[in-house]
Amino acid sequence: MSAPASAPISVREKIGYGLGDTASNFVFHTVNVFLFYYYTDVFGLAPAVVGTLALVARIFDAVSDPLMGAMADRTQTRWGKYRPYLLWVAVPFGILGYLLFLGPELSDSGKAWYAYVTYVGMMLIYTAINIPYSALMGVISSSSEQRTSLSAYRFVFAFGGQFLIATATLPLVAYFGGGNEAAGFRTTMGIFAVIAVVLFVICFATTRERVTPPPSQQSDLKAELKLLFKNGPWKVMSIAGIMTLANVAVRGAVTVQFFKYVVQDDGSPWLFGFSMTTIFFSSGTLAMIVGSALTPWLAKLAEKRTLMIWLSLGNAVAIGSLFFIPPEQATLMLVINIIGTVIVGPTPALVWAMFSEAADYNMWKLGRRMTALTFSSAQFAQKMGLAIGSFIPGMVLAATGFVSNAEQTAESLMGLNLLFTIIPALFAIGSVVAIWFYPLREVDVQQMERDLTAQAEQQG
Repeated sequence: MSAPASAPISVREKIGYGLGDTASNFVFHTVNVFLFYYYTDVFGLAPAVVGTLALVARIFDAVSDPLMGAMADRTQTRWGKYRPYLLWVAVPFGILGYLLFLGPELSDSGKAWYAYVTYVGMMLIYTAINIPYSALMGVISSSSEQRTSLSAYRFVFAFGGQFLIATATLPLVAYFGGGNEAAGFRTTMGIFAVIAVVLFVICFATTRERVTPPPSQQSDLKAELKLLFKNGPWKVMSIAGIMTLANVAVRGAVTVQFFKYVVQDDGSPWLFGFSMTTIFFSSGTLAMIVGSALTPWLAKLAEKRTLMIWLSLGNAVAIGSLFFIPPEQATLMLVINIIGTVIVGPTPALVWAMFSEAADYNMWKLGRRMTALTFSSAQFAQKMGLAIGSFIPGMVLAATGFVSNAEQTAESLMGLNLLFTIIPALFAIGSVVAIWFYPLREVDVQQMERDLTAQAEQQG
C-alpha cells in the first residue's frame, strides 16, 4: 500500500526532487548570468537587439505556458501526470541549451536570426520540462509543512548547481577556449548540457506523485482559465514572482560587465586563485545556499507572507547600498553582497511553497484541481523576470552609449551601476508591495489542508 499524500517525504526523494532544479540551472542559470554577456561581448549582438529578443520570446510564452500546464494536467501515464516529462524532454533540453552557445560564424543579420530561433526554442523546451517539474512539488505531498521542506531542498540543490556554474564557468571557458571565448563557451555548455540530462533522469527515477484530482473532474481549459483569475493568492504570487525574478535577472545580466568595466576586473587571480568576478558569483551563491537551508527553520518562526516582506526589504537595502560603494572597495562590496544574499536566500523556496498554496486554493474554494496550470503562471513569471532582466539592461546600455570591449563613457558606467544596484532594489520593493496583499494566513493554510484531506478521504 502506498503512503498517504500527507505522509513525511523521505530524504532520498527530497534530494531526487532537488536534483531536478540543479539540472534546470545548468542551462537556466547559465542563460540568466552569462547569455547577455555572451550575446553582446562574444557573439557580437547589439544590446538593444538582445533586449528586444528576450521580450519577443514572451509572446510565445504567453500561449505556450498555459497550454503546457493544461496538457500536463491532462496527461495520464503509469508514471503519473508530471514525472514523464522529466524523461521525455531531458535530451531536447540539453540539445537546445548547447545550441544557444554554439556561436556559428554568420553575418550580423544571420546571428540575430540564429539567436531568435535558438532562444525561443530553448524557452519553449524549458516550458515543456519545467512546468511539469514545478507542478510535481504540488502532488508529491498534500502537507504544507512537507512542501515547504521539499521546496527548501529544491533550492539548496538549485543554488548548489548555481554555485558550480558561478565558480566553474569562466575558468572552464578560459581553459577550453585558450583565449577564444566563443570556443570556450561552446565546450563548457556542452558539458553542462550532458549533466542536466543525467540529473533530470535521476529526478524522474526517485520521485512519486501522490495527490490526484477527483475522479469525476472533467477537462475544460476555458473554465479553468476563468477560475484561475478568480484565485486571489495566484494573482498576488504571479505579480510577486515577476518582481522577484526581475530583481535577480536584471542584476545577473550585467554582473560580468559591471566587474569588467566598472570594477576593472581583468580576470587575473584576486582570491584563492580566482578572479574577482568568479569570487563574487561563487560567494553569493554559497550565501544563497545558506539562506535557502534556513527556510524550514524560519518558516516555524513566522508566516511565509511576513518572511517574504521582511526578507525582500532587507535584500533591497543591501543591493541599493552597493550603489554608494566606490569600485575600488571590492571587498566591502563582496561582504555586503553576501549579507544581502543570505537574507534573500529563503525567498525562492517561500515563493514556490506559496504557489503550491495557490494551487490548493483552486480545489479548496473553486472546486477544481489544476496544479500544472497554476504553476504555469509561476513559470511565466519566472521567464518574464528573465525577459525584463535582458530588456531593461539592453535598453539602458543602448541609451547610455555602451560599446562592448571598449573603454566606457561616464554615462555607460553609470548605466551599469544603476542596473547592478538601484534598479534591482526597486524590483525587490515591488515584490514587497505585491506580497502585502497575499490573502492567505497560516490559519487559512492549516484549515485548507484539513478540509482537502477530509475531501480526499471521502472520495476514497
